[in-house]
Amino acid sequence: MLESINLISCNFTRLPPLKPSRPIQTLRESRNLLLLQSRASSPFLKSNRFLCFPKYERKDTFFHVCKSSLNNPDPEKTQIQDESRGWTSSILLFALWAALLYYCFNLAPDQTPTQDLYFLKKLLNLKSGDGFRMNQILVGLWYIMGLWPLVYGMLLLPTGRSKTPAWPFVVLSFFGGVYALLPYFALWNPPSPPVTKTELRKWPLNVLESKVTAGVTLVAGLGIILYAVVGNAGDWTEFYQYFRGSKFIHVTSLDFCLLSAFAPFWVYNDMTTRKWFDKGSWLLPVSVVPFLGPSLYLLLRPSVSETTDSETTTPTDSASSDPNL
Repeated sequence: MLESINLISCNFTRLPPLKPSRPIQTLRESRNLLLLQSRASSPFLKSNRFLCFPKYERKDTFFHVCKSSLNNPDPEKTQIQDESRGWTSSILLFALWAALLYYCFNLAPDQTPTQDLYFLKKLLNLKSGDGFRMNQILVGLWYIMGLWPLVYGMLLLPTGRSKTPAWPFVVLSFFGGVYALLPYFALWNPPSPPVTKTELRKWPLNVLESKVTAGVTLVAGLGIILYAVVGNAGDWTEFYQYFRGSKFIHVTSLDFCLLSAFAPFWVYNDMTTRKWFDKGSWLLPVSVVPFLGPSLYLLLRPSVSETTDSETTTPTDSASSDPNL
């Protein structure tokens, strides 16, 4: 028995080392071919179709990636699910819009209608010289509400567009605030159509994409907020009393809060559309800061033309610089 064991061990030690009979690439291709043939011959997978398409290309060989229908969901079912989610969000937003309108017209406090009219005339500079000092927080809120539509215009018109045009809602938001924008939020259906270079050279995109516009908006908003915050200590108490009794101030304050709440979503949408999420994701928590956060993002974001140019040049550059190709 011992001799047979030695004989076997000697036979194994005398075997020559194995050498690959084919190149590595040929072995990989044959292995993939055998895998496809085995799956196609299986009685359970005969109905599946395998779609192969080239991923990388060299002068002497091709690399293919094969996808099975088992790994992908039914495209028709996925489309139906996406449409149902879109309709659900639209219905919820329309319901929110209707509830807000009902609250503003029927449930909001309305104890001082004459005073509201007087405040409106003062803020529009239609009444002056009577010696009455306006509340600084109210004045700051009034002017900051005039800048919010500009911020939303810079977020919606370039990258938040849809089949429904956004510009009528943005224009109406100068008068109606979030109450004019909510219908567009409900009708919005992504993805947004791409922006051409010709559109970027024309008004209004050439102004909305300008860093000068973003910088002026940020500086103006910062100055208005500082003016409202740095004031008399009694202004906050007075403003709270106005909020509890005045419909004009109550509805305007609610408008400001809702615009601040929706802004981070549109910042995220704009960021992902420009392919800037990896570098600018730190601005998402900053966008929660009312007005100043979205304005800072608008100043730092790349232009749409830069992102489109990088998309067209990156695939060729990466392919030429990859040492494995």
